[in-house]
Amino acid sequence: MKTKGESALKKLFQLFLCAFLSFAGLSNAAYPDQPVKIIIPYPPGGASDAIGRILADKLKDVMGGTFVVENRPGANGNIAGGFVAKAPPDGYTLLMANVGPSAINQSIYPNLSYDVNKSFAPITQVSNLPIVLVAGPKVTTKDIRALVTDAKANPGKYTFASAGNGSSNHLAGEKFRSDLNLDMTHIPYKGDGPALTDVMGGQVSMMFVTAVSATPFIQGNKVTLLAVASKKRLKAYPNVPTITESVDPGFEAYSWGGLVAPAGTPKDVINKLNAATHKVLEMPDVKEKINAIGAEIVMGSPEEFAAYIKSETDKWGKIAKSANVTAD
Repeated sequence: MKTKGESALKKLFQLFLCAFLSFAGLSNAAYPDQPVKIIIPYPPGGASDAIGRILADKLKDVMGGTFVVENRPGANGNIAGGFVAKAPPDGYTLLMANVGPSAINQSIYPNLSYDVNKSFAPITQVSNLPIVLVAGPKVTTKDIRALVTDAKANPGKYTFASAGNGSSNHLAGEKFRSDLNLDMTHIPYKGDGPALTDVMGGQVSMMFVTAVSATPFIQGNKVTLLAVASKKRLKAYPNVPTITESVDPGFEAYSWGGLVAPAGTPKDVINKLNAATHKVLEMPDVKEKINAIGAEIVMGSPEEFAAYIKSETDKWGKIAKSANVTAD
């Protein structure tokens, strides 16, 4: 555990380094004058990787520098988070943050090597990936209200799958169960794929999962879409109700993404990256590509993103503590 003296010394060092970088010209108009790495906390192929690559491809045109993607998967995103937290605060190492390593993990890993609210300088939120509730063949109702009524009348009847303990879909299920006082059993898997397979096979009743992961199975009539966990109904499923409007007012769950830099990164670098990223996100072809992934584009100031990360950390932390959730 760090002492107050050590923390103060670290902060003083970061301030000195920022001043030096500014003096050296690394945070002025020359930025970026060397390759910028966008670290992805997962293997290639997922939404974080896809969005990170879209941004890297366009940011090099907007900012006139080189942006490269580097995948550093492992430990539910903690390896990438720790790597970026320890990187020099000069704007040349960024993290494609999301709800796992940048919010949830703070509460479920007892020895996390970084603090999501102190180790990073938020740049901007980039996307929201709405989470939906899907059910397998043994759930006969297609109405979320009827499902909740039946679950309350038959404690222990239903189970819900997740991609693993502490995943966003696990905690969404815990919130659903807690809010509505339902007796349901959590069945953890190692990833969305195996979990969805058992939901489709009827071994598990239902699952909270991102819309992008669920859509092929919804369209193939392999699972039933009961409700969406977004604030508003999804354009792709306008007739499917939100959980908020139907059974649990205020219920929202997203798998979101955004860019952060190491704490202490010069403010003018953060602002340049914020403005450039927004310019990229406003491009019609980028909107089309991100929407095709099943994500919604979100933009805002660094301060707004910082506040959002804090709110997400607090929200999921309370749920994890209440349900006694720990990492696998």
